[in-house]
Amino acid sequence: MTQSFVCLHVHVVFSTKNRQPFITDDLAPRLYDYMGGVVSNRGGKLLTAGGVADHVHLLISLHKEMAMSEFVRIVKSNSSKWIHETFAELKSFAWQTGYGAFGVSFSDLARVKRYIANQQEHHRRQTFKEEFLELLRRHDMEFDERYLWD
Repeated sequence: MTQSFVCLHVHVVFSTKNRQPFITDDLAPRLYDYMGGVVSNRGGKLLTAGGVADHVHLLISLHKEMAMSEFVRIVKSNSSKWIHETFAELKSFAWQTGYGAFGVSFSDLARVKRYIANQQEHHRRQTFKEEFLELLRRHDMEFDERYLWD
């Protein structure tokens, strides 16, 4: 075969440092648009984005030559820089160090899009910590909770 074909969809989750509620209803759409531009500039696609004041969910189609860790580093560093340059009052804004990335099958994209779109409602019942732990357990990922939160 002379070409490489990749269909890799990933649900990425990360929070603000110490889960500070920096992402306001006014900031969120602009932030998600900006992140979408960063993803696109790296050859990927942002299929949907959402979240609440202290964390974001991105459903992305990852470019075939982009490593997950590099992708997250680029999105976080570029968006953090943009926030600092655009919103002087958010000079203390920062993302947490880590992230979660969960593979999504093509047949499950619509369900994950709905999940991300309903974050406001979802977090009336469940905290970010509870949600993230559930995602890790649902994907049978090993972790030590002592080192999970920064």
